[in-house]
Amino acid sequence: MEGHHGWDDYAPFYDWENARTLGRRDVPFWRTVALGAGGTVLELGCGTGRIAMPLGRAGVSLVGIDRSAAMLARARRRVRLARLNRHVSLVRGDIRALPFPQGAFSAVIAAYGVLQSLLRERDLAATLQAVHRVLRPGATFGVELVADLPSWDEYKKRVSLKGWKNRRGGAHVTLVETVRQDRARHLTIFDQEFTERIGRTRRIQRFALTFRTLSVPQMARRLERAGFEITALLGDYRGAAWDTRAEVWIILARRA
Repeated sequence: MEGHHGWDDYAPFYDWENARTLGRRDVPFWRTVALGAGGTVLELGCGTGRIAMPLGRAGVSLVGIDRSAAMLARARRRVRLARLNRHVSLVRGDIRALPFPQGAFSAVIAAYGVLQSLLRERDLAATLQAVHRVLRPGATFGVELVADLPSWDEYKKRVSLKGWKNRRGGAHVTLVETVRQDRARHLTIFDQEFTERIGRTRRIQRFALTFRTLSVPQMARRLERAGFEITALLGDYRGAAWDTRAEVWIILARRA
């Protein structure tokens, strides 16, 4: 099992679903981190550009890397249409072996659960080592985890979301979701079934997204072993301190 499986299939629905769940609640936080970096920022798992686009509009020089060609195709189109090519560069690559020079970046962002798609310990360790190499000394590494995945209730075939894909109508989309916990391997699996209806035509897309269930203390220890110093554990996007009940789990670290 590989954590990148399913993301190409997810690409046509990613923005639709996120607009109805996370939205852009985290964007101002990452914009503040990026603007304070004073140089080029790297975003791991940039996807369709949900974060990269508003950061580019704010004047941040940003490089986004993602393994999914389908996700990047959407991001590249958005960057081109918004004429942000001077600010946002997109690279297809593997975050376990970042294709950038040593000390190339003033900050690295790993937003909502990106590192939890690394399902094996050796893959996470390789990624943290790669990030350490491409960060300049003293620069910030921001990591957000999907909060408390082990406590997510298991359920089968639940209609999670439904609605039109855009304001002018087009396809009507329904998401039917199943959540499974593999506690022996510390994984949470989301089985997704998206149904698109346009008139009498119906198309169904099925795939699974898998995340590793890491806590904030567990991730913090891994960051420290990789040569980072923890500078903040946050429980919301406004800077409140983290605790186990927080709805947002963010770690800010500094390359020592």
